[in-house]
Amino acid sequence: MDEKTARKWLRMGKLPSQCPRERNWRTRTDPFEAYWEEVEKILNRAPTVLVTTIFDYLCRQYPGQFQEGQLRTLQRRVKRWRACNGEPQEVFFAQRHRPGEQAQSDFTHMGALGVTIGGEPFEHLVYHFVLTYSNWEAVTICFSESFESLSSGLQNALWELGAVPQEHRTDSLSSAVHQLKHPEEFTDRYQELLKHYGLKASHSQAGKAHENGDVEQAHFRFKQAVEQELLLRGHRDFADRQAYENFLREMVKRRNAPRAKRLVEEMKRMKRLPDRRLEDFTRQRVRVSRESTIRVRHNTYSVDSRLRREWVEVRIFADRLALWYGQRKIDEIPRLRGSGKHRIQYRHVIHSLVKKPGAFERYRYREDLFPSLLFRVAYDELREDCPGTSVRQYLRILLWAAEISEERVERCLKQLIEEGRRIRADEVWESLKQDPQSSEKWQVHIQPVEVSAYDDLLECAQEVAS
Repeated sequence: MDEKTARKWLRMGKLPSQCPRERNWRTRTDPFEAYWEEVEKILNRAPTVLVTTIFDYLCRQYPGQFQEGQLRTLQRRVKRWRACNGEPQEVFFAQRHRPGEQAQSDFTHMGALGVTIGGEPFEHLVYHFVLTYSNWEAVTICFSESFESLSSGLQNALWELGAVPQEHRTDSLSSAVHQLKHPEEFTDRYQELLKHYGLKASHSQAGKAHENGDVEQAHFRFKQAVEQELLLRGHRDFADRQAYENFLREMVKRRNAPRAKRLVEEMKRMKRLPDRRLEDFTRQRVRVSRESTIRVRHNTYSVDSRLRREWVEVRIFADRLALWYGQRKIDEIPRLRGSGKHRIQYRHVIHSLVKKPGAFERYRYREDLFPSLLFRVAYDELREDCPGTSVRQYLRILLWAAEISEERVERCLKQLIEEGRRIRADEVWESLKQDPQSSEKWQVHIQPVEVSAYDDLLECAQEVAS
């Protein structure tokens, strides 16, 4: 600093930062000054109009008057006008959360993270449960915003927490909240679920996500944390769904660790859990059609042909269907997402198709009868080389897959293709006879039970009673 400058500041007795000069002049001419009255009329008539729209309009009305770089000048001037003369803006009000009072939950899509299971894209959602005071959270993988997903996710969170808050808040989920003009606010099944746990219900208005601000912010933070963990991991593929669930569980556990102190405050004010969980599935009694199929939630599923014309109970879970007949579970089927879809298992119908090969070509669900690409290649080759017997030969191959082993038949088909041999049913059968078993049978040995051990337990119980 020059000595004269130092003497000046000493004489003034103030620091340079305490003596700023207010600038009241422009460094360049405002190009919109002559047109501002017209811009104001547009803003008063349409307050939400974009500045880029106004700029494009001025450029069309007054060719050659404006340059592209002057858009920023107009944006700054419109911003100041709206701050002083525009419409009132929506105000958000910070809420005071009390321990043990409220939990919020919602579904969030995870597809953008690019997670794969065994190399295949894993399109899924996460049910996200958050306590608003401590921000303790729990997640459950699901595939739709159905009531079964809501029930399973909520109960998983409560039993992991080990207590019940006063209130549960959601957005306007169709699985929990009725549409407008309905006499009751919440659906019957949702009310039964909350009654079982002694929870009060509330929900946000449709399209007002900020009213559930805690869980919405938790969605963002949670998915951001998952993304960072995946980056550290180096890849996004998991061996199976269980491995991915373990990955999420460990991550949530780490995120909840710093919230333990505030969670203790919440636990003191929350209610105890009931004695048992409520069923997180829906029961539906359906009759198996003559096509050996059932219709559940607008989707079609095949079942064992032995159940044709019988009534079965279907237990609809969030991700699967359990079939019960005669008080016994007889099958479990992955649940289809959406509606108007079908899942036909060739093992359920192949024995009838072998007897009625003419039904194969025009079968409504024919594409489901190709378990893999190799089976499709085999059928196409048979149809090209043996058009008269192609269907019968393919159905014989499919029958062997059902009765012997799909894995072994597929291996034989692959071998024939690699050796350049034509695929024929007889060739496949010869290969099957030469193909070794894919796995050895396990021998299970059960040790004999010593009944005398129960006598010892009875004697101990009598001694304690006496």
